[in-house]
Amino acid sequence: MTDILPLEAEIRRRIAAAGPMPVSEYMSLCLTDPEHGYYTTHDPLGARGDFITAPEVSQMFGEMIGLWMAAVWKQMGAPENLRVVELGPGRGTMLEDALRASRVLPGFREAAVVHLVEISAALQRQQAERLEQLGAPVYWHSALSEVPPGPVIIVANEFFDALPVEQMEKTERGWHQRLIEIDAAGNLAFTMADDPLPQLERLLPPSLCTERAGAVYEWRADTEAMEIGRRLARDGGAALVIDYGHIESAAGDTLQAVGQHAYADPLTAPGHLDLTAHVDFQALAKTVEAMGVTAFGPLSQSEFLRRLGIETRADSLKAKGAAANTIDAALARLIGDDRVSMGTLFKAAAFAHPSLGAPPGFES
Repeated sequence: MTDILPLEAEIRRRIAAAGPMPVSEYMSLCLTDPEHGYYTTHDPLGARGDFITAPEVSQMFGEMIGLWMAAVWKQMGAPENLRVVELGPGRGTMLEDALRASRVLPGFREAAVVHLVEISAALQRQQAERLEQLGAPVYWHSALSEVPPGPVIIVANEFFDALPVEQMEKTERGWHQRLIEIDAAGNLAFTMADDPLPQLERLLPPSLCTERAGAVYEWRADTEAMEIGRRLARDGGAALVIDYGHIESAAGDTLQAVGQHAYADPLTAPGHLDLTAHVDFQALAKTVEAMGVTAFGPLSQSEFLRRLGIETRADSLKAKGAAANTIDAALARLIGDDRVSMGTLFKAAAFAHPSLGAPPGFES
């Protein structure tokens, strides 16, 4: 076999040495390997990248998030030293638009100290260039746990979908861990552990206990969700998570790879494709709530942005001379319900200290 990419060679070496590899380990290597991982070596965003996120579609998205953060800060009692944390901030586009829009509430910008959780050096440089002109102090971290304690607002847009997932497959004998092996033809391929995971059905949502053979179930480690809950319960504040996924825990193989705006085989070109899996919002909420925090939603992205006033903002931009066709197309992409739009595929959930009440957009 020729022309094997460096990361694939390392994955094959590990499989040869230790046996088939869990899906979560494979996904973690593909995305975050220090030398060859996708996020540590690529700029995946925009027309020349592999995908386009909502902040890159239109300034209106980030502006709505900025208004949301400013309103939450006021609900918190307007603390003087606020940690504004973004998990996986991309190029910094959303936060740039958000901080600009937040000027409508006096004092917020002066109180905000920005903390970015980002592992890509290339994206860190772009974030620094983009946010430097706004004048807010900015610090970078490799994990949320490194952010100093204090009142906090956390935002995460398309962050959880890129966290590694474990997969299980149902057989007549029970649920088996899904693994990646080198098959008889010499290719990376899915397989599963010989023995089922003992007593696992006692820990699964009841709906999964009746699934038939062949069903696949995915779950993520609780580390990031637990840290969000821990921080909010201890220091006060709120978090906003926007991502694509399902409202209730359910079976389904959602692992996918994207390269150059097209879907690809997840087991090809390790380190050169973006790997994601849908977010289980029910599991996410249970984890955060277990830390003593209140969960709200999820709502569809369309409903959330409409409640925050994105349609009014679109009208305002057009009234100020922005190209109506461009604004209307961006609005449709953000809140539409067709197959190419984000409005219903993406969900928004919020988590808050119990004393805060419902954050903006999540009121009954």
